[in-house]
Amino acid sequence: MTFDAIDKKLISFLQEDSKQTNKELSNKLNLSVTAVYERIKKLEKENVINKYVALVNKEKVDKAFVAFCHVKLTRHSQDYVVKFEKEVANINEVLECYHLSGDYDYLLKVLVKDMVAFREFMVKKLTNIDHIGSTHSMFVINEVKHSTVINV
Repeated sequence: MTFDAIDKKLISFLQEDSKQTNKELSNKLNLSVTAVYERIKKLEKENVINKYVALVNKEKVDKAFVAFCHVKLTRHSQDYVVKFEKEVANINEVLECYHLSGDYDYLLKVLVKDMVAFREFMVKKLTNIDHIGSTHSMFVINEVKHSTVINV
């Protein structure tokens, strides 16, 4: 899908604050409310916009401990990979999971309350998944940049 300058601005405005009304967006874009509505519907229909979410402050919900875990599987057959991905997708503490090239097979972004909760996550959840050969964890000292904005 190709985007004109207005689409790009609209996507940017929605990423900045998706609760803006079509009226507010129409004023910013110098378009009619109907034109804004139709552009948004088109972006949704084309899956450019997948969903709208609320970004929650980690500290306010007592989940400010962020860890990244590298995971290496013992085998790389399709069955092992599919089983691992299915199981890790169902763990609430795992916010993101990426299948990687390199020394480790996966990178997980994990969010928990503290080190005690992280240990419990490792012992009771992650390492209970079959065929994990090894893990390597790193803990966030300071979040320098966190963004959900994709420049179009």
